[in-house]
Amino acid sequence: MHARPRGFTLVEMLVAIIVLGIGLAGLLAAFGAAGRGSADPVVHKQLLAVAEGLLEEALTKPYAAAANTAPAGCARDSFNDVQDYHGYTTTGSICAVDGTAVAALAGYTVSMAVVPGTLGGVAAGKRVSVTVSRGNYSLQLVGWRLDYAS
Repeated sequence: MHARPRGFTLVEMLVAIIVLGIGLAGLLAAFGAAGRGSADPVVHKQLLAVAEGLLEEALTKPYAAAANTAPAGCARDSFNDVQDYHGYTTTGSICAVDGTAVAALAGYTVSMAVVPGTLGGVAAGKRVSVTVSRGNYSLQLVGWRLDYAS
């Protein structure tokens, strides 16, 4: 009896390497496409942080309109009611409340709108929307301010 040698032949090894190579190439192509299609995580977190901050700032202001002085530039320190945020925009920069541009957020744009609306049958509500964008990325948050404290 002859014992047949065990192992792979050269042809079998080449076929295995080719099959594995094709499989890995397809897997890398799929990961590359997924990476290109997803938003930059840092940009997304910054968009979210800016939008949440401005939305919270606007929603904590009183509902009833009150007289105030016009702000200088992109400052919001004279805003004393939620309606003052309607039409607030910045282009290419994000400003602190006093109007100082935040250098780390250069290139970001903000747009805010405050419009009357109804929520759950309550007609005395104001819909506050904040849109923050940078390049091809954009994020919008919406909140409601009701006249519950008058």
